[in-house]
Amino acid sequence: MKKSILSFLFSIFLLSVTAQDIPEHISYTRIYDYLDELATNGIIELNSVAKPFSRTFITEKLLEAKTHSNSLNKRQQNELKFFLNEFALEQNKLPETMVKLAKNDNLTAALLQPAVNYIDTVFRARIAPIIGMNIIANANGTLIKRWYGADLQMMIGKHLSIYGSLRDISLDASGIKNMPVSAGLLARPTYLNDFPGYEYKESSTGGDFSDSRGGIKYAWNWGSIGLVKDNVVWGDNYHGSNILSGRAPSFPMLTLHLKPAKWFEMQYFHGWLVSNVIDTTRYYIDNAGGKHARMANKFIAANMFTFTPVRNLNLSVGNSIIYAEEDIQPAYLFPIAFYKSEDHTLTKGLGLENQNSQFFFNFSSRNINHLHLFTSVYIDDLMWSRFLPSSKERNPISYKVGANLSNFPIDNLSIVAEYTNSNIINYKHSIPVLTWASNGYNLGSYLGDNSTEIYLAARYKPIRGLDLNLSYTDAKHGNEYIYDRAAVDNIISQPSPGEITWSNNTVAFNAQYEVVNNAYAIINVSYSDIKGYNLTSIPIVGEVRKTAQGYLNLFTPAYLQGKNTTITIGFSFGF
Repeated sequence: MKKSILSFLFSIFLLSVTAQDIPEHISYTRIYDYLDELATNGIIELNSVAKPFSRTFITEKLLEAKTHSNSLNKRQQNELKFFLNEFALEQNKLPETMVKLAKNDNLTAALLQPAVNYIDTVFRARIAPIIGMNIIANANGTLIKRWYGADLQMMIGKHLSIYGSLRDISLDASGIKNMPVSAGLLARPTYLNDFPGYEYKESSTGGDFSDSRGGIKYAWNWGSIGLVKDNVVWGDNYHGSNILSGRAPSFPMLTLHLKPAKWFEMQYFHGWLVSNVIDTTRYYIDNAGGKHARMANKFIAANMFTFTPVRNLNLSVGNSIIYAEEDIQPAYLFPIAFYKSEDHTLTKGLGLENQNSQFFFNFSSRNINHLHLFTSVYIDDLMWSRFLPSSKERNPISYKVGANLSNFPIDNLSIVAEYTNSNIINYKHSIPVLTWASNGYNLGSYLGDNSTEIYLAARYKPIRGLDLNLSYTDAKHGNEYIYDRAAVDNIISQPSPGEITWSNNTVAFNAQYEVVNNAYAIINVSYSDIKGYNLTSIPIVGEVRKTAQGYLNLFTPAYLQGKNTTITIGFSFGF
């Protein structure tokens, strides 16, 4: 009876809650991990194929969990109380703070939790500082990464939300020994690691990067539309998605999210990507008559449809297209469309080269209590004949399979296992402007094409706010090819991954503690063995052949090459 009353009250709350849609950035991993844990343990239902979630949606799920608080262990109950305080404005109240600077009925300002919050009958807002530093050290020297900025969130009336954040990031690599400071710039488009992608402004001591995100959204009870600049992750995963990983720098996009029924949900966006390809027909002329070329336009349209035939079983399917016309093509603004068909209609009749279309699907099951099973597949190009045993050619496909066993048989412990495989020339295209990338960073798996990865992790959360993660990564990259259209049939007939050109074996221990909301302390210790290989086979047309050191330089920053024990210590306010 008590449970029924709580469920009824929860339903009444959902009817009265406002519908603003401010995305919670994917960097706040603790809240995403917590919701995943609750869903895997049968406390809430969750479609985790597409992130970020809105803060209103997260609040609804936390309040749903509150109605089942008797099913939570002590640590989970403490986490729930902690997170509900973080999402206080979404509940039409001010958060509780520890070290207060000012407080009245409409405003609170505090050092802990570091933020200024305001609320009245029409307007709710929060501005929070962003500041942090990581010190990274191994036998090659020391890197110091610093960042600062601010995050602003505003909810106006019942439907409108505006948000924005700015992070100015600098990397001081002057502490590196016996190598140029550029060796400490850990993120480059060709590097096979999962560091966030940056467009560095290089300096004599390292590099700087400014990350500005934000947007405006209008939301209602079962959907939202928006114009935002943000990161997107599509595909269930615990160590990087193979569909949309969110690793590339944020890009502007039009978004549409609809959930008109419990069994159906739709995600769509149309984005403006950065091509990194010069368009020699477009340029500025300066006062001295000099020409300054501009980059070619590059766009993406993508949709994802999720069907939930039974509780905790989510079947998602979607498709996308990368195109590089001079202007936006209206056909790709249709959120419910099969873009490859649209592309053929627009190009085939004139004998023109197609744009670059993709197809993907995702399977997620939490039907067995404490166990999350998932598979995500990205299809770059597909011919059914290539599946026949007699065919030497392989379809350019990437797939990930994985499982997460949570809070069984030991409370607060999760065991994760993932395997990822990407075939030759997956994500690539013969026309550079049409690759599955932005700012040169692959939008999918951080390992790119012709690669495999085994990822194992044990995650233990002994108390509220403290996350301990012990992981093992075995990643390999095979022969490197360009997409040579004339030789493509022979290229995709080669063994995948074939000869290994690069490998990464890493054992890592990571501890992070969220002291108060938005305030972190972290320590990470990893032992890695990253190396390149000399090949013995005869190269084929389209293959990029290098020495072992050449592959290592292509895929790994010099600072992390070889065998290293790397220690990272840091703190942050904000993310």
